[in-house]
Amino acid sequence: MDDLFAPSDVSWTPVSPKLAAVRRVTAAILCGVVAVAGLVPLGLMLSWLYGGLWVLLVAAVFGWSWVLIGRNQRSWKYAEREDELLVSHGIMFRQLVVVPYGRMQFVDVAAGPLERSYGIATVELHTATPATDAKIPGLHPDEASRLRDRLSALGQAQAWGL
Repeated sequence: MDDLFAPSDVSWTPVSPKLAAVRRVTAAILCGVVAVAGLVPLGLMLSWLYGGLWVLLVAAVFGWSWVLIGRNQRSWKYAEREDELLVSHGIMFRQLVVVPYGRMQFVDVAAGPLERSYGIATVELHTATPATDAKIPGLHPDEASRLRDRLSALGQAQAWGL
């Protein structure tokens, strides 16, 4: 009962667990900046007790985000079918995006500095309708390149009616 609306006849491919690591590092940096940004003004203007409470609150938010990031990473998956690509993700609000190969205009592979250091990339699919755009984060660079090449070839072939 993972996905009530997803086809059961497809073989899903999960994304890399490194996606969770990248997002956790990003969350740690953000929470560290927010903790320091609140600690100093609260400590100087009110009391260092309030600054300490602020840091504890930010640490609790980081702990909760750690759990959610792991669950979110495990929810990402994709499947290649004969005429379309399926991308599914989400924990509470599941989303299934179906992108017909013939509707694809171009396929991007992107990787920021943190993603590159962890050896992952994101494939972004662009169509004429923004509602059918999709992305697949957390792919090994070789798999991202393979998927980009395959989807581009299938998109061209179906757009030309081959």
